[in-house]
Amino acid sequence: MSDKPNLFVRIICRIWWVINNTRKLLLNLIFFGIVIVLLASSGKDAAVPPPEGAALVLNIAGSLVEQKKPTDPFDEISRDIYGQSKETETLVADVLKAIKAAKTDDNIKLLVIATGGMSWGSLSKLQDIGAAINDFKESEKPVYAVGDGYSQAQYYLASYADKIFMNHEGNVSLDGYSRYRMYHKGLLEKLKVNSHIFRVGTFKSALEPYLRDDMSPAAKTANMAWLDDLWGTYVHDVAQARELAPEQINLPIEDYLAALNAADGDMAKTALNIGLVDVIDSDLNITKALVDVVGQSENKMSYNKIAMNDYLAYRDRMPTAYVPTKSNIAIIVAKGTILNGSQPTGTIGGVSTSKLLRRARLDDDIKAVVLRIDSGGGSAYASEQIRTEVSALQAAGKPVVASFGSVAASGGYWIAATSDKIIAQPTTITGSIGIFGMINTFENALATIGVYTDGVGTKEMSGLSITRDLPQGFKALMQSHIEHGYRQFLSLVAKGRNMTVEQVDQIAQGRVWSGEKAYEFGLVDELGNFDDAVKAAAQLANLEDYSTKVIEKTLTPMEQFYRDVFNAAVDSMGIEPQSQTVLGKLLGQVESNLNTFNSFDDPQHAYLFCMECSR
Repeated sequence: MSDKPNLFVRIICRIWWVINNTRKLLLNLIFFGIVIVLLASSGKDAAVPPPEGAALVLNIAGSLVEQKKPTDPFDEISRDIYGQSKETETLVADVLKAIKAAKTDDNIKLLVIATGGMSWGSLSKLQDIGAAINDFKESEKPVYAVGDGYSQAQYYLASYADKIFMNHEGNVSLDGYSRYRMYHKGLLEKLKVNSHIFRVGTFKSALEPYLRDDMSPAAKTANMAWLDDLWGTYVHDVAQARELAPEQINLPIEDYLAALNAADGDMAKTALNIGLVDVIDSDLNITKALVDVVGQSENKMSYNKIAMNDYLAYRDRMPTAYVPTKSNIAIIVAKGTILNGSQPTGTIGGVSTSKLLRRARLDDDIKAVVLRIDSGGGSAYASEQIRTEVSALQAAGKPVVASFGSVAASGGYWIAATSDKIIAQPTTITGSIGIFGMINTFENALATIGVYTDGVGTKEMSGLSITRDLPQGFKALMQSHIEHGYRQFLSLVAKGRNMTVEQVDQIAQGRVWSGEKAYEFGLVDELGNFDDAVKAAAQLANLEDYSTKVIEKTLTPMEQFYRDVFNAAVDSMGIEPQSQTVLGKLLGQVESNLNTFNSFDDPQHAYLFCMECSR
């Protein structure tokens, strides 16, 4: 028998082995070469100290958040490659940390508020930063705001500056607060989708897009109340910071048009004339004005400055004084939609968030917990899982203070209801004490294409399916369960806030309140910020000497490695986020509304969610 076939096979295998291993070697060399370059360059940049007498630039990017969502590095890179928009986030804590450090840093001579890259920030978060800027001013170092133009959120921060610069082609947009939603009833009717709704609460309007083609009068009343509270606070704060009358900030459209006509339609000049900005000029001349304060940059291309992230990276590498006190107050952030199971950061998981609370309970060094909440709710089941762990902490003798950020409503309020103390900011959106369930069925939609479901079962509820109508008995069962959940919600709030069930019911019914109104009604115990919550926790635990420790979900070494490396790669590309088209934004809103409910996974189909509170 000839050996030629076997020889031929061996040659082919050898060639394939060489090709395959060469491919692997080249890929590994390329990958690890990029990794080494990125790590080396990012590490080098991060260690650079601020130039002497420099300006610290608060170049806030994207949305201001309490906790960042995890990023998929491969997805981020592909978005950059295809020119798609990417969601950027800036931690409020980072901004506050940078401002606080700069106050006593002799290298920092000027604070520059540059919010051109900031897309959104809730009023409560903006207030925290504004307070930090006011504290910075005690150093007698100047604060300038620089921008091509200012959105409403951007201008709030700019108003705290000693001097506001704006490009002579810019504009200040103060449009007020609003709540507009897209309603899907007509679409669902055309698609012949049946929405089976179970809810309690006159003002529980999260499901209105499925029931109506417009906002109900009750929802309009409730929404207008808290919108007025927020806008009143915005106008007050900005007017006070700019030393203007509130009427100059809350200018009626007729008065603004008159001022605009007087300036021959020049919006930048109008902003200057009515006192919203101090200087309008070209970018070149604005840069020269900053150079007069801090000098030129080393490359002579700009003024002497350091960006916020670079400054924080440098500060993080500086040696700190030894603090002998053990961390005895735990900080746990509950941010995002409440879902079942284990969820990544930026989302609240019934299991994962409960684990964080359990870690605090089992840590003997921890004597109190501050639960920082920024959530419009979600699954009732997961919310109760988390609240049960809060009760377990209290039973272990560890007081829990709930600190409300921008939003703590529905499920976000449920998890805090029995805390030892609730502290909200005046502009927190809270309440929405109500509960609902929804199941969509598609029997009519399927019938239009000739698909039907039929059969037999031993009981009325045998074979429940979204392909046929829900049995009447099941509908009655769901409504009874939802009403039980509402009574449970009222009881929890009544117990936690020392009120009667009847008192809670009067201010519940799914209605949304501002933190200021919630304080008047007794839904929160104090008005204050995060620092006030930490002090309250220390007081409840009888701690005179204390420090804090953030307990959060930890990444595996490999997850951390990929995140650091590929985030550095994305940043190094220097590609600006692409703006969406109007159609893209509209479709995104519809998709977001639908996906919100599609992501819900409560085993009993019961939800504590405030759609008004979602961004």
